[in-house]
Amino acid sequence: MSNAVSGLPVGRGLLYLIVAGAAWGTAGAGASLVYLTSDMGPVSLSFWRCALGLVLLLAARSLARRARSTALEPLGRRVLRAGATGIGLAVFQTAYFAAVSATGLAVATVVTLGAGPVLIALGARLTLGERLGRGGAAAVVGALAGLVVLVLGGGEATVDPWGVLLALLSASGYSVMTLLTRWWGRDGAVDSSRATVGAFAVTSLVLLPFAAVEGLMPHSDVPGVLLCLVVYVASVPTALAYGLYFAGAAVVRSATVSVIMLLEPVSAAVLAVTLLGERLTAATLAGTLLLLGSVAGLAVGEARGARTRKGEQAAVPV
Repeated sequence: MSNAVSGLPVGRGLLYLIVAGAAWGTAGAGASLVYLTSDMGPVSLSFWRCALGLVLLLAARSLARRARSTALEPLGRRVLRAGATGIGLAVFQTAYFAAVSATGLAVATVVTLGAGPVLIALGARLTLGERLGRGGAAAVVGALAGLVVLVLGGGEATVDPWGVLLALLSASGYSVMTLLTRWWGRDGAVDSSRATVGAFAVTSLVLLPFAAVEGLMPHSDVPGVLLCLVVYVASVPTALAYGLYFAGAAVVRSATVSVIMLLEPVSAAVLAVTLLGERLTAATLAGTLLLLGSVAGLAVGEARGARTRKGEQAAVPV
């Protein structure tokens, strides 16, 4: 979390993203338990997870004693980066929660996470010149098919047009956040820890007035349990996961990032079966295998491509 300037090897960036995607998948279970033990609303929960996550990130930075590289971003670019990614994060989270309320968890998840890789692949091609290739395109299609089977294959879903639009807005915020992280990370002069802190600060400020209207201080009959749950949501699927996400997304191709983050519903499904007692269905198993196969194939291809590019650069005479 405290690693300084983004100069990660691609392999480590892939590992960071895999851990982040798995951690994101635990947020839904944590949020469900928060709602069961209190009257906290979704916007309030988003605010507290970001605000407390910001505190944890600042504490981690203050405790880190390793020397940091001097190749830091100029102040103006740091401010622009924090503002843009923070607003993107706020739109991503808030619009997603609103989509869940309007059209249900299943449809909101499929539209948001399904539209993300498509929008990111198009944006990366137009703005970053990143090509998917046939293998990458096949992996994206396989991952999206796995997502649909995993989330929608086990039951009925109600589609509300307004909810779908909100889910597309959420996917747009996620796509902008991912593309900007990759754009600013290409030259290596990015302190990923500082960038994450800045994004969380902006997101907390954006969400504060909306959370205040909804109600910042929830009522609960078990306040100790509620506090533990909120701290967990703020730490593992928020501070840790987003810190790893911003570090990995700076060095891995944007389309690959978007597919790896589809591990979130896989992690959530595993939790539902192992901890919440839900039945393992054929759709859950098939969707999980499709997603994991696609993620693994794309990650292997990304790592091989990075080694090839490194070898080509080393072979160029100086």
